[in-house]
Amino acid sequence: MIVPAAPVQPAPVLAPVGVVSSAPAILAPPSTTTLKVRSEQLNVLENQRASVTGTLLEGAHPAGAGKAVALQMLVGRGWQTLALDHTGPRGRFRLSYVPRRLGSRILRLDFSGDAFARASRHRLGSLNVFRLAGASWYGGGGSLACGGELTSSTLGVANKTLPCGTLVTLRYSGHTVRVPVVDRGPYVEGREFDLTEATKRALGFGDTGLIWSTG
Repeated sequence: MIVPAAPVQPAPVLAPVGVVSSAPAILAPPSTTTLKVRSEQLNVLENQRASVTGTLLEGAHPAGAGKAVALQMLVGRGWQTLALDHTGPRGRFRLSYVPRRLGSRILRLDFSGDAFARASRHRLGSLNVFRLAGASWYGGGGSLACGGELTSSTLGVANKTLPCGTLVTLRYSGHTVRVPVVDRGPYVEGREFDLTEATKRALGFGDTGLIWSTG
């Protein structure tokens, strides 16, 4: 008697060892970022340290550690990096820079982005670098050496050597103004600027003393 053979079951198909699916992984899009300033010191005497502290946010939450944030200055049509810091565990950074030249310069913060976070920038305003200068004030009307008439509302300063129209940033007791040279003087030893009456009021200045000047 012939006994029929049992049917052969097909062997299960096994994936080769070590082979991973070739389907492309779905990555989350980079998150939006915001540079939030916590404190800034941008009005300084020459050779003193200017500083900015803040937090890099990804969405509504602090970014992780290791993100590069730069302090940059506008030079011509481009931006020059002055200082670089990397965020801490809560996205915080601290940038500082010691300026060597008098004057006013526009600054910004820059995060260039990475694979997980989009780039962002934040305009800070001006870094004002001052020196100490002796000053007094004057008023009473009359003609100005640079043209025009002096009135109680004229904003400007008198100076012996700066060209007429030169803009000078002055700071006194927490108040800052940017005014042109409108006249010549003062002709008193130890004084570099005569403030017009309006400039004196804007600064809260007394009769004579030291002010901060970018000129």
